Amino acid sequence: MTSFPPGQVLLLDMDGVLAEVSKSYRASILATCHEYGATSVTFETVALWKARGGCNNDWKLSYDLIKSDPNGVKDITYEQVVDTFEKYYQGDGDKPGLCELETLIPAHETLKELRRRCGKNAMAIVTGRPRQDCEKFLKLHNLDDLFDCCVCMEDGPPKPDPFPILRALELLGQTPGKHVIMVGDTPDDIRSAISSGCRGVGVATPENVEKAIAEGKEHDTCSLSIAMKESGADVVMKPGFEDLLDIFPINQ
Repeated sequence: MTSFPPGQVLLLDMDGVLAEVSKSYRASILATCHEYGATSVTFETVALWKARGGCNNDWKLSYDLIKSDPNGVKDITYEQVVDTFEKYYQGDGDKPGLCELETLIPAHETLKELRRRCGKNAMAIVTGRPRQDCEKFLKLHNLDDLFDCCVCMEDGPPKPDPFPILRALELLGQTPGKHVIMVGDTPDDIRSAISSGCRGVGVATPENVEKAIAEGKEHDTCSLSIAMKESGADVVMKPGFEDLLDIFPINQ
């Protein structure tokens, strides 16, 4: 990573990057699909679809997976899928939502150090989450004061469109360039970064690293990591952001 110019502006995706979501968003996709007959959908199916790209919206991904499954309900509406997904993710009545199972991946101190190195108006969240879910996670983990702005689902076209990154830079008062680092866990994140004139850095998700270790493989050998590298990622890091500190030197 030392062969690349130092970073000055840091943009972070949320799911799989800041938030461990295998038991929340990913599980909500599976539960929604299975409720509508798409029982062939597994975690691996979701990973493969995300590796193909164009799957930044988990509501739409659930809908498309149901439609593609031979046993999936064919006359289901998108609105029904959204409502069902939210039932699982947010909770239903006295039943807690799967969102309660989310955890923070990097150490809080690591994020604080990155903030110190970046300075003011140089860190933002760029996510496909609804703003309500994004802000809830940041507040729950005492992160809201570390980021200058958030670009979310409601703000415009999703990644891989360059809009989310360009909008974040506009809000920060920054310009695109190789000093801007977008960190994500899918090829959509990397493609969005490159198409906006910035750099993309991938990060492997905890569940994929755990699987790789169990199989005796390197952390960046899963389908998503390979797709990120093929999309132009500078590197695919291990979870936790320790390697990210190398890109943002102390003295800039």
